[in-house]
Amino acid sequence: MKQLIRTAGLLVISLLLLVQTTLAQGPPISLASATPSDATGIREGRLIGVIAGTAAFYTITLLVLRKQWYKKRVPFHSFNDNGEWLQMDKIGHATTAYCMSRGGYELMRWSGVNERASILTGGLLALLFQTTLEIYDGHAEGWGFSKGDMVANVAGTALFMGQQYGAGQQVVNLKYGFRKTIYPPYRPNLLGRTTGQQMLKDYNGQQYWLSVNLASVLPVGPSFPRWLNLDVGYSGSGMIGGHENPRVFDANGTEIKFDRHRQFFLSPDADLSRVSTFSPSLQRFIGTVQFFKLPAPSLEFSRPNGLRFHPFIVPKE
Repeated sequence: MKQLIRTAGLLVISLLLLVQTTLAQGPPISLASATPSDATGIREGRLIGVIAGTAAFYTITLLVLRKQWYKKRVPFHSFNDNGEWLQMDKIGHATTAYCMSRGGYELMRWSGVNERASILTGGLLALLFQTTLEIYDGHAEGWGFSKGDMVANVAGTALFMGQQYGAGQQVVNLKYGFRKTIYPPYRPNLLGRTTGQQMLKDYNGQQYWLSVNLASVLPVGPSFPRWLNLDVGYSGSGMIGGHENPRVFDANGTEIKFDRHRQFFLSPDADLSRVSTFSPSLQRFIGTVQFFKLPAPSLEFSRPNGLRFHPFIVPKE
């Protein structure tokens, strides 16, 4: 449920940015080239709309969560879930915080807020949203405030803010990938029954990618494609429980055992927000919504399978 709410937040930001792409007046500043001197003056109508929309989403989210998810409140407490799911959930927290920070920044820039204030506002909005959910967890029966989650939230926000303050661009991005797996049927309530649920719940099917823009880190010439990235990915497999797998059996009563292991990937990617033929406002929109890793050939390494090559997308397991 929490991950669903976070995803909804990203979608709301994306839709608002789509509106600005089609209605923007004057050339907005591209994320790849924004600097503190890019201030264009506050556009009051846009800023009021962004503030009102953000406040409404935040308030509605809290009300829905209190009614649907956090019905039974208990005294505030914490718990340690750092060992669960081979740390896939922690990387998911960092990725979500990064994307929300970037989305909040873009909305502020679209509203005419100066560069440095937009960076700070985007980061603080992401942390406010994520921290509120963690505090709710701290009062929820069966859950608890997770220090590991908060560290991941801060790390994702810091990755965006540090790059934008220091380099004026996002040299590295965090992205998400997904593939169907064989594991949800064994624990559908935990891992999801439908594809949509599994995209949020099945950590075996998720991959998280650190996407590095090559032209920003290598001494390349002007003819080198500025949009070309190289991604390092991480995932886990064989998990039907957080810390360990419960016993499960097939139709014949034979016990099935899954090997829990980590997977590492290397794959090319494209940062479409750097395609020079796109308008600056389209670059801004793409830069915020390209949350998904584009399908491309990849190398995978894991303990049980060694080195494997995938010609297009990571296959189903």
